[in-house]
Amino acid sequence: MIRSFYTAASGMQAQQLNIDTVANNLANVNTTGFKRVRTEFQDLMYQTMRAPGTASSLSSEYPVGLQLGLGSKAVANDRLFLQGDFKQTGNPLDFVIEGSGFFSVLQPNGDEVYTRSGAFHLDRDGNLVTADGLALDPQITIPSDATSISVAPDGTVTVTQPGQTEAQQVGNLELAQFSNPAGLEALGRNLFSPSASSGDAIRGTPGEEGLGSLNQGFLEQSNVSVVEEMVNLILAQRAYEANSQVIKTADSMLNEANQLARS
Repeated sequence: MIRSFYTAASGMQAQQLNIDTVANNLANVNTTGFKRVRTEFQDLMYQTMRAPGTASSLSSEYPVGLQLGLGSKAVANDRLFLQGDFKQTGNPLDFVIEGSGFFSVLQPNGDEVYTRSGAFHLDRDGNLVTADGLALDPQITIPSDATSISVAPDGTVTVTQPGQTEAQQVGNLELAQFSNPAGLEALGRNLFSPSASSGDAIRGTPGEEGLGSLNQGFLEQSNVSVVEEMVNLILAQRAYEANSQVIKTADSMLNEANQLARS
């Protein structure tokens, strides 16, 4: 009976982490380029009281065993890199990746990090940067007198300047992809860092070698479905309540046993 307390408690702890994950998904429902996360569970070890196939007599054996599970645990938060919906903004510095791939940006210490958010801005030198001021890699510089900016699906960036009849190319946007995107380490601020599980970044031209193409004037919205997350929240809540009820039932049974001992 004491065993059931700890078994149910492990289930409550697992569901608490599940609810925390759902809460983070819902909190980021309007975060550009956010990818929803789901919690994966495993059962814990088993206490074997009789192994399957144990001899029941000289000529027969038990067809099934007797094992008692000791609960569950959360083992992974799997990030699902499914395509989110596109939102038209009309901003020439907003880019969406139609397909797989990440934009590469540089942290102040020079480390490369990656993002699905294509909401870029210009710094005082005309460089394309994120909202936090991280520079796009490779660096793209827009002339201060540019009257229009155009980005082709293959990442070619051209601008039109006063007195010119033809657009001038000022750079090329590149994308990066990973053999296992789910293995990327989330850093917050829409940024991901490579890990031993994700593998190294493979850089390339948009639209080639499995990379997605670019569309200007659009942003990728979060792929979180509010309805699905609310269903997951209800299921996690009911599982949490069921485990707490097991503790109450085990406590009641233990109390009854104590009352028998006193009578």
